[in-house]
Formats: sequence, C-alpha cells, structure tokens
Amino acid sequence: MPQITSILVANRGEIARRVFATARRMGIATVAVYSEADAQAPHVRDADRAVLIGPAVARESYLVQERIIAAAIETGADAIHPGYGFLSENADFAEAVAAAGITWIGPPPAAIRAMGLKDAAKALMQEAGVPVTPGYLGEDQDPANLAREAERIGYPVLIKAVAGGGGKGMRRVEGPGDFEAALTSAKREAAAAFGDDRVLLETYVTRPRHIEVQVFGDSHRNVVHLFERDCSLQRRHQKVIEEAPAPGMTEAARAAVTAAAVRAAQAVGYVGAGTVEFIADASQGLRPDRIWFMEMNTRLQVEHPVTEMVTGQDLVEWQIRVAQGERLPLLQDEITLTGHAVEARLYAENPAAGFLPSTGDLDHFRLPPTVRADAGVEEGGRITPFYDPMIAKLIAHAETREQAIADLCEACDGVEVWPVKTNAGFLSRCLEAPGFIAGDMDTGFIDRNLAELTGAAEPTPAALAAAAAAAMIADDSGIMEEPPSPWRELAGFRLNRAPETAVRLFLDGTPIVAAASETETEPRSVLLDEDGHIVVFEQGQAFAFAPFPPSAEGAEGAGGDGQIRSPMPGKVTAVSVKAGDTVAKGQPLLTLEAMKMEHAMTAPFDGRVETLSVEAGAQVTEGAVLVTLAAGD
Repeated sequence: MPQITSILVANRGEIARRVFATARRMGIATVAVYSEADAQAPHVRDADRAVLIGPAVARESYLVQERIIAAAIETGADAIHPGYGFLSENADFAEAVAAAGITWIGPPPAAIRAMGLKDAAKALMQEAGVPVTPGYLGEDQDPANLAREAERIGYPVLIKAVAGGGGKGMRRVEGPGDFEAALTSAKREAAAAFGDDRVLLETYVTRPRHIEVQVFGDSHRNVVHLFERDCSLQRRHQKVIEEAPAPGMTEAARAAVTAAAVRAAQAVGYVGAGTVEFIADASQGLRPDRIWFMEMNTRLQVEHPVTEMVTGQDLVEWQIRVAQGERLPLLQDEITLTGHAVEARLYAENPAAGFLPSTGDLDHFRLPPTVRADAGVEEGGRITPFYDPMIAKLIAHAETREQAIADLCEACDGVEVWPVKTNAGFLSRCLEAPGFIAGDMDTGFIDRNLAELTGAAEPTPAALAAAAAAAMIADDSGIMEEPPSPWRELAGFRLNRAPETAVRLFLDGTPIVAAASETETEPRSVLLDEDGHIVVFEQGQAFAFAPFPPSAEGAEGAGGDGQIRSPMPGKVTAVSVKAGDTVAKGQPLLTLEAMKMEHAMTAPFDGRVETLSVEAGAQVTEGAVLVTLAAGD
C-alpha cells in the first residue's frame, strides 16, 4: 500500500489535535474539518488546511459523510482518521471512504458491523469461546416481552442500546415498577444518538468493575494486546477516571482477559486499534471465571493515553502504520508494562448543580504543566452546547499507582478555568477518596459517595486571605493595579493600632469577613474579572468573591419562585406534565437534552402546573421559562 502523505481528521477538539500531533512528527500533512461553531477552534489552527463542512449542529456537519469525503478530495488528503465518536464506528462511512480511493485509518467495515450491534456481537463472541454476560439478545422488541425477559433474568437488570456506546441508551432498573419508564427513556435516547432504538437486557452485576483490553491487529493477520485498563469510576455510565494497569489484577486474571480479547479480535478479522470491554464481578476480587465480554469499541478510545504511558508506544502512529499495510511495530513478547498511569476527564460541567453542562467564554484557562494534558480548547475560546462537554484529559504516569494518583490529584487541584465551570474539584475528591486509593471500587463507587464527592466546597483560610489581599489592592473600578501603588503599603493603617486587614466580601451571596495574611506561605492564583469578581483558584475550584451583595434581580431560576428555567441551551425531548396537573416535589416535569445527554427537570416543591411554555422538540435558550408552578397548600 502507498505511504500516507496527508491525513484528514473527521472529528474535532482534543482527538483531532492528538492525531495532528503524531502526523506532524511523522512528516504527514494535516487537514481539519470544522462546523460554523468551530471556526476559531484550536484544531482548525493546528491543521495545515481546514474546510468548513456545515452548521454547528453535528448532524448537519460532522455527521455528513459526503461533505467530509468531498473535503478530503478537495484538499488531496489520501487518508481519513475518524477519531472517536461521530462517524468513527460507522461501517457505511468506512466503505464510502475506501470507495473514494482514500485510505481508511480504522478497522474493516465488516469488523465494525460485526461488533457494532451488541446482541449480534455477543452471539459471535459465544461462538469464539469468549465468555459473555447472561441476558436477553432476542429480536422481539415488544415492551411486554422485554418486561417478561427482565423478570426471567432477575432484577436488577441493565437496559442497553443495541447500537449504543458511551452510556447512551443505557438504564439500570431496580424492579418491575421502574421498567416501563426506563425502557421508554433508553429507547428515546438510543434513537436520538444512533438512529436505532433497539435494546438488549443484561443481568446487572452488583459490584461490577469495568475492565478493558487494548488490542491491535494488522493486515497480515497478527493480533496483539497492550494490556488492560480499569475504567470503573463512572457517572451515568460515562467514564470519569481511567487507569492502567487495573489495580488488583492477578497474573491469572490478566492472562484470561487478554487472551479472550485477542480471540475476540481474531474472530472478526480485526485490523487497527480496538478495545474489548469486559465486566468483572469484583465481589471476590478479579477472578478469571468472573469476567465477561461486554462489547468491543472499533476505534481508538478516549482513554488510550494511559496505555501509551505504560507501554511507551504511540497508538496513533501504530494506527497510521497499520493503515499503510505495515506489520505491527512490536510482537506480543516485545510489549512491556512499566509503571502506572491514571487519567481524569475534565468536563465543562457543574457538579454542585447536578453536573449540568456549563457553556460560555473561556476568559481564563490554565492547565498544570506537571502532567500530560490533552486539551481541545484554549484560553479565549468558547464552550458551546452542541458537542460533548469534555474539554481536556489530564494524565499522570509514575512508578507506582499511589504516586500517579497523587500527581494527578495535585494537577486537578491546579486547574484554573473561569467563568465556565468544570469538574476539576470533583475529580480531585475522587482521587483522594480512601476507597479509590485502596483500589476498592466498582462502577457504583461515585453514586454511593456522591454526597461527599459533590458537597459544597469551602475556601480555605489561605483562599480567603488571597481574596482579602486582592480586594485591598483593587481600585474603585475593581481593577487591580499593575504594579500596585506605593500607597497600597499603607492599606489598613490605623494610628497607634495594628493595621486593619479584614474586608467584607460576598461568596455566592453570603457575606463573609476575610483577612489578608502576611504569613501565608501558599499563595493562591487570583484574577479580577470584568464584572468585578475576585476569583481565587484552589483545589480545582474557582471561588468568586463579590465586593457587593447580589441584587434581588436574577436570583430566580432555580424554581423557588415557581418559574422553572432552562439551565442551558438545549432541546426538550419529553414533557411529562400539562397545565393544571398537580405535582409533588422531585417529580419529573420535562427532559432537556444538551451536550448529547438528557437532563430531567423536576418540581422544586409540591404544587400545580400553572403554565407550560414548551412542547417536545422545542429548542430553548439558557434562562428560558419552561414551566411555571403555583405552590400547593
């Protein structure tokens, strides 16, 4: 096969930049595609050439196969790398790329199809001698039949989209009374994400660990594994923290799971990078006979950097070389495992508000230089509601798991983002959790410890001192002097008395008295934003201190006044009430979809629906009134 000279990445953000970095190192030209919302995105600037492919909405840009192939032809790109998400596991797209005479940097379309439908994939794995989770893989999708099958399997059960991935179309159901609602929601989400609402059922393992194996195949029928990863720390079936190798993995269990992964890849004639995912029953440790095949992702995974760190290999380079027809760079016995790596996904979301996505301008964006940081955004950019909320990945590698965790925790503490909110503080708490450090976790770890992991963060005395010091050297307009005036040395001066260094500030509307300290040995990063806030960064949090109390205006929106407002731009996918209905506190009112995930809007108190301002399918802006409630007696 001819050498690749120019690669178009049919993706955006972090993964596009990741592929471009390897391509540049290999002397290969790069082409970006972008939507109107991404015109100023970093991945566009990183590429040698860039082509506009449509509006912001993904189905009119990044999911339009014809436009992407046309962009490749227009720019002379001789290969297309799909990244992850979007069209990366679309067999029709892979075939169309090949039909256009362009090299597809991915597995054969037949392998994508074989593994793309979870029910068919499990049947195939059974034939190949790969252990699979007990459940229902049948074609009968009648809700009554599915309910009967759930009863046969035994609760709790897991509903999973047949064509799914990334936690979309997946619901855990505790009992028969919850099955109908969960099935409806899973089917709706699956249809929206994949255009296929079919589901399968699995027995739910009560202490599941998510173990996955990185595999690689070439066109010369060689298949190897690059050891395992543990992705058990999840929220809503979305991975949060990943690591390699899996803690507590015995040699016997590793041999069993990696051999099963290689058999799975060989069964479908796999070529390129793939990940075979398993579910392990952790109730008795990681045992070879308690690990079952779950699914195979026929692409490069988000968490591939932890494998790169412990093996010393560039997996994107492997993808390119295999796509050129080369043999795998290493044989199985030449691949070694060194040290431990841990990755945390940095999301634009607000854990304190139920992990609602956060959008807006990135006026301040700093990632620590002490660990590997793969970011899709830069300072001055903008987070839009159109795409996945992941903005960066932080990866630490050390000789031991304990040191890697400590390094990553310190890095998460050092994240500085404003005014967009992130989960950095939440990540830090996860990494500090005793159960995680001990390796005693499963996929329910975050849910069980959610209150502790998402509790309201309080600024330390050092942060208060930094805020007070900043307030004392800011002028009346709220702008810090650069350099400070010599007169500022007399701040707080009182004749015949100690200087007064305390100031009154407001944090989230609550008044506090903060005192500057001359003995503070751990300075905090501080900025003053254009609204006059003194923002202090500490432990992954951004504490915004205001010099004045908040006005009464704008205090609504959480529903206390009866107006349920949209917390973000999005699409109403379901409405559960109508005007005149009586509702109870916590009852779902409607479902809003943003950044590819559904968010339930619930009643903040008992009452009656006075007005319903939207219907299913409506696009809403941030702050729009959706429902108005009147309080009950």
